[in-house]
Amino acid sequence: MTSPQTRNPGKHSDGTDALPEAIRLDKWLWHARFFKTRGLASREVSGGHVRVNGQRTTRPARPVRPGDTLTLRLAGAVRVVHIRALGDRRGPATEARALYAFAEPASDGQSAADGSVRPRPGLNAGEDRITSSVPQTGRPDP
Repeated sequence: MTSPQTRNPGKHSDGTDALPEAIRLDKWLWHARFFKTRGLASREVSGGHVRVNGQRTTRPARPVRPGDTLTLRLAGAVRVVHIRALGDRRGPATEARALYAFAEPASDGQSAADGSVRPRPGLNAGEDRITSSVPQTGRPDP
């Protein structure tokens, strides 16, 4: 057996490149690019803002596995995320996107499963803008 100093940190003790079957919650959230730093991910979990399989957790080291479901707030909306894979690094966004799948679209109609923003029902383009009834100076009235 090799000593801990010579062992490749990317490999397991048996020498294989196999991914672990579980990973820390804060590390997975960082790998999946939900948070810019692992410290931010840890802070959100410690604050009780993340649920794993419906159970509130405050332990950043809680193990998560493929098949687990996370509930967290993203950009002001509560989202449900299914873990597809664990990953072995914080890679580019395309690689991170393969680690999870969003559940049903947000119930408020503001965002779709692919992360794009949808207009609220009943509003036409520009209808949500506030317009003033006071005419602006320097412009002729129509």
